[in-house]
Amino acid sequence: MPFPDDVLTDEEEVVLHLHPHARAAVLPIVVLAAALAVMIMVWVMLPPNTGGLIGVCVVGAVAFFVAVRRGVWPLLVWRTTHYVITDERILLQDGVVARERRDLPLNRINDHVATQSLLDRVLGCGTLTVDSIGERSAVLASVPHVQQVQTTLYELIETDRELRPDDDDEAEVLEEPVVTQRGVARRSPGRSPRPGGPPTRR
Repeated sequence: MPFPDDVLTDEEEVVLHLHPHARAAVLPIVVLAAALAVMIMVWVMLPPNTGGLIGVCVVGAVAFFVAVRRGVWPLLVWRTTHYVITDERILLQDGVVARERRDLPLNRINDHVATQSLLDRVLGCGTLTVDSIGERSAVLASVPHVQQVQTTLYELIETDRELRPDDDDEAEVLEEPVVTQRGVARRSPGRSPRPGGPPTRR
C-alpha cells in the first residue's frame, strides 16, 4: 500500500521509504500455506457423504479463522506500516482500519540508537530508537539495513543543522529571560536599594 504523498510539504523530499523487514511476513505465509494444505487434505481424505461434508465445513471454518487471524491480518499490518524519512522529518504511520501517524522533525532529534540481536545481524535488520527533545521517542522495529538507515539519518540531521543555524540562536535567546527571572526571584524585594541613594536609617 503506497504512502500518501499529500502529507508531505511542497519542498519536502522523501529520502527513505521503508516497511518492516520481510521476516515479518514469513510466519503469516507459512500459516496460510498450512491452512490451505489442511483443507486439501481433509477434502481428499473424508468420504463424500453427509458426515464428510460436515467435517469439511468444520475444518474449513477453523482453517479460515486461523488463516485470517494469523495469516492475512499480520500481512496487512506489515504492508500498512511505513517508515518514511524525509529531508525535514521522520514519519511513522501504521494501522489497517484506524491509522496513526507520528512526525519527528529532524531539528528536534537529539539521539538515535540502533540495536541488533544475533538473528537481526544475520538477517540484516534491527531496531532503531529515536529520541527527541521533550521526552518524545519513537521505536522503529525490524528496520531493514538498520546501520545504513542510521548513517543516512545522521547525515540528514547534520545537513538540517547546517541549513538552519538560527535554531540554536533562537534557543539561546529563549533561555535568557528565564535566567533573568531567576535572578530577580532570588533577590528579596525588601533589601532592594531605593532609587537615588542608599536606604535611610531610622
